[in-house]
Amino acid sequence: MRATDSAVLAAVDLGASSGRVITGRVTAGRVDLAEIHRFANRPVRLLEGLRWDIHSLYTGVLDGLKAAGEVDSVGVDSWAVDYGLLDADGHLLSAPVHYRDTRTDDVPEQVWQTVPAEQLYARTGIQHAPFNTLYQLVAAQRTAQASIASRLLLIPDLITYWLTGEQGTEVTNASTT
Repeated sequence: MRATDSAVLAAVDLGASSGRVITGRVTAGRVDLAEIHRFANRPVRLLEGLRWDIHSLYTGVLDGLKAAGEVDSVGVDSWAVDYGLLDADGHLLSAPVHYRDTRTDDVPEQVWQTVPAEQLYARTGIQHAPFNTLYQLVAAQRTAQASIASRLLLIPDLITYWLTGEQGTEVTNASTT
């Protein structure tokens, strides 16, 4: 805590169409929230399909944190199913695939041939949606990026890695995959 007996926390909230940085000033018995910066989150259509413009998102995060000034801690949150693949040196291999990309349209049925849908749900408790991480990973398993990837980071973990240099997995976000 600061000498003034308060803390300033920054929250990075990434949504499907926009991102924002919010600060919370914590003092005795009170939290004051302020939206510091809002920025667009627009997917891009590439030859490979629909992708997140992750570098633009990161720039929006940096701009927001700069506008926030000195903070004591930063947390990053986003949707759960999408991820970036990193090589052995920690470099992002390609723009993360957008969950609305069509590459997973027929994948659930393929997976259910190995693990029936009811059994999969009983084990994970996760709804059946073709964009779930499991189906994305199955769709990606024969790609060049998957063959050389050393690490998978969910979107908030990827942004946190770029901010801190530390790779990790936030358990509540990961539990939804």
